[in-house]
Amino acid sequence: MMRTRQMCAVLGAAVLTATVAACGSGGSAGGSASAAGASAASTGGGVPSTGGASSGGRSSSTGGASSVGGGVALQVARTGLGSVVVGPDGHTVYLFGKDVKDSGKSSCSGPCLGYWPPVTVTSTPRTIGISGTVGTITTDGKKQLTLDGWPLYYYVGDASAGDVKGQGNTGFGGVWRAMMPNGADITSGGAAATGSGGGGGGGKGGYGSY
Repeated sequence: MMRTRQMCAVLGAAVLTATVAACGSGGSAGGSASAAGASAASTGGGVPSTGGASSGGRSSSTGGASSVGGGVALQVARTGLGSVVVGPDGHTVYLFGKDVKDSGKSSCSGPCLGYWPPVTVTSTPRTIGISGTVGTITTDGKKQLTLDGWPLYYYVGDASAGDVKGQGNTGFGGVWRAMMPNGADITSGGAAATGSGGGGGGGKGGYGSY
């Protein structure tokens, strides 16, 4: 009877040991599985953060960028004279009162071109907001733009876009005037300069000794 109890005790201890070992092994496997799952979740969570959503946002933000000056020869801008015709960089363009409309030539040459450079193009001009007729003539070997038959010029005294310092200038024997989108010249605004010098003051030669 005693021996039977001893054998049962030994068998019970063996079973308990096997059970504990099995539980420990299961726990280790479960821990490994949990770690693997966490690793997979971490890896999986990193994919969206570097995927197309972020780069797509950059693409849409930069892809929509555009420049009105690209290929545009003439457009319209608000200035102190109202809405006037300007070049692609926003500088005011002018007609020269000494020119003859629809004559196909410019009366500004030599030193005059140094102060009143022609508005030139190298290809078919594209315009925005211009209702007058746009054409070209050849001046100093270049294609100069015209608006309703008037050759167009910039004024070197206009340092910034929207400046209209050339308005009313009488340098080189004619009055210089900004133009409206329909091709009409603006006769108001600006103090007409007198004598051979132009108005505007300052800058190249003071604009007073043509």
